[in-house]
Order: sequence, then C-alpha cells, then structure tokens
Amino acid sequence: MSNLVIIGTQWGDEGKGKVVDLLAEYADIVARFQGGNNAGHTMVVNGKQFISHLVPSGILQGKTCVIGNGLVVDPEVLLGEIDYLTEKGVDAGPTKLKISEKAHVIMPYHKAVDHARELMKGDKKIGTTGRGIGPCYEDKATRRGVRFVELLDADVFEERVRSILDEKNFYLKHYLKAETVDPEAVIGDYLAYAERLRPYVDNVSVTIDKAIKAGRQVLFEGAQGTHLDIDHGTYPFVTSSNTVAANACSGAGIGPRHINGVTGIVKAYTTRVGAGPFPTELFDAIGDAIQAKGAEFGATTGRRRRCGWLDTVIVRNAVRLNGLTGLAITKLDVLGELDDIKICNAYKYKGETITEFPTDLKVLAECQPVYETLPGWKSDISGMRSLDEFPQQARSYLERIEALTETPVDIISVGPGREETIVVKNILAG
Repeated sequence: MSNLVIIGTQWGDEGKGKVVDLLAEYADIVARFQGGNNAGHTMVVNGKQFISHLVPSGILQGKTCVIGNGLVVDPEVLLGEIDYLTEKGVDAGPTKLKISEKAHVIMPYHKAVDHARELMKGDKKIGTTGRGIGPCYEDKATRRGVRFVELLDADVFEERVRSILDEKNFYLKHYLKAETVDPEAVIGDYLAYAERLRPYVDNVSVTIDKAIKAGRQVLFEGAQGTHLDIDHGTYPFVTSSNTVAANACSGAGIGPRHINGVTGIVKAYTTRVGAGPFPTELFDAIGDAIQAKGAEFGATTGRRRRCGWLDTVIVRNAVRLNGLTGLAITKLDVLGELDDIKICNAYKYKGETITEFPTDLKVLAECQPVYETLPGWKSDISGMRSLDEFPQQARSYLERIEALTETPVDIISVGPGREETIVVKNILAG
C-alpha cells in the first residue's frame, strides 16, 4: 500500500491533471488539498477533452474524489462542474465526490473585492484570476470565513453573511469605489446551493484515514506550482495557499507518515501566466514556436502563457522544498522540431554564479540564466511508447535533467492523451 502526492515544480500549468488522471487507475481515492477554481486541469481521454477546476482528475477513472479542507470553493462553479461532468457521462454524484465540511466557501463579496482591487492597482496588479480566491483565504486567516458546515446551517449562515457584509460593503463602496453586494440575493442563492451540495459534504479527514487503515491507496493532487506557493514562491506574485507537498497533510487532514512518495511534474520547458519574474523567458521566434506548438493558453483564464527554456534552478528548488522522489516530464514532444535545446543550470548575478533560487525579487530580476546547449532530436516522438524507441538526443535530454536535479524521471508524457505516456516507475502499481 502506497500513497503519493503530485505537485507542480514550476509556476503551474505543468500537466498535473493528465498525470493524476493516469495514476488514478492505481488509486482508490484522489484527494485535492489546496487552491480553488483559479487552477484548471485539462485531460484528453479517447480523444475527448475534459477540463476540471475543482473536481479532482480521478473522477474520469471512476475513483472516489475528495475536495479537502485546504481548498476554497465557489459552490456555483462546483455545481456547474458537476453538471458538466454528468452531461459528459461521468459519475460525479455524492457517492463519488466528497467535500470537506471544513473547506471554506467563496462568496460573491470575495469576487467583488478581488476585481475591484485589481482595477485599483492598474499597472501594478498581481494578475489574479479574479475568482475571489485570495480574499476568501484572507477571511479564513482572520476567522471571518464561511465553511461548508456553516453553509449547511441556514440560521448560522444568514447571521454570518449579514454581519460580514456590513464591513465588506463599506469597504467596497468607500474605499474600492465599487458596487456593493445585496445580502438577500446572496442568502437566497447560497442556501439553494447548500441544499444541492448537502449530500456531498463529509468529514473527509475521517474518510481518508479509514481508507488508509483499510489498505486503500490515496493519490493527493495539488494545484498551481511550487513557485506560486504563498511562502516559498516568487512573492507577491504567488497564489494564496501553500502549493508544496507538505500541505497535502494539512489540506486533507492526514498525518505525514502516510505519505510514501512525492512526484513533481516538470514541463520540458518553462511557462508562466500573469506577472512576475521569469529568468528563462523567450521573446523570440523560438518562444513563439513553443507557445504555438504547446498550445500554451491557461485552462482557467485562457491567457497566453509566457514561454522559456527549462530552468533547473527552480526545479532543484522544488526538489528540496517538496522532498521529491521522482519527476514526471510533460510535453517533451513540443521540443521535437528544434535544432538545439537549452537548459538553464545556474544564474549569473553581478558576476557571481548562483545555483540556488534567490528570494529577493530585485536580485532575481537581474539574474541572467547560464545555459548549456544540447542537440535537438528533430523528430516526432508522440507515437513512441518506450524509452528504447527514443532518439539518443531525447534520452540525453532526460538524463541531463536527472543529473541536474538529482532526481529520477519516472514518467514521460509525449502528447495530451492518456495513452501518450511512458511510465518508468509507478509506486502505486506495486
């Protein structure tokens, strides 16, 4: 029996959804442990595309899926996603999907504050998705949040909303110069959501614990990436939760002794959505070609992703922060047309070589990537199903990643489909 955590090593969008979907075959429960609908997973199964924002990817494998207490959840979005999956023939009913009673609820005033703040900041905006994630986590930290356990109690919920909106509406109107939120509309809408979601709400910590004690395997699914972590990322250009593997425990309600491995997803190049430093970003035809071939648009926002060479300084940082036991390399096929491929193995800062990721964004902004160049394989590898079929240049690229990160490559993805994957090692398979 093994339990595995899947996290992103870069700035999100590494392809975690596909890997979780693939490995979910060997798990009994798939548990999402942080974030909200500011993240999106795109999966392709039998040529059909599925996009999820809250429901764990394992739902496509018919597994029990859990939305942990570490998430903030927009009930309207969640219900829309349940309906979307149901229409596509996927069982997303309460026997397959559980929501932690301790998960916090994203309210309309969270989204209103999020939008108004970004407008006020103008050119200095963070690049938030505007979905109320940050403001909801703020209320959680200041003990003014609404959890699902409160949402299901109509009297408690109504009292909480009226009390909170007195303050929120004052802030919206007088400081942010934005429209206020009608408490009656909020109460009516959300109590209706509560009744639909009531059968899904559960003490998921107990559910997961019982499953582990019974010898069942759990796959813990993170959102975003390591360098968007609120503590360890490129602050303030980060998300509002801890994206690192350690949060699988607090975000799902289990102890660390139950974690047997951590797989970090590494895109074969680097991308980033929104503002923030990006040392290996490309502003030339190669960057445009990678962006086009990789279809680099955000699954949640539709925004064009910034593209650059693989940066092993940040991957090594992720290895240390997450205690990675293996890597999953995604989108390797995207690099197939390039003559040469570069890997950043260090930074230059004022004449000094830096091999560890700097915390100071002023330093990071002045860092120049130190590259090594490897020959491209100049061929389509998307149809290959074993490492033995790979051109030597592609194998050499993977071997160099392993050497620079001191972490084995366990999975290689060569296309969006579930079948377009080479699995070298899978601890869930025994």
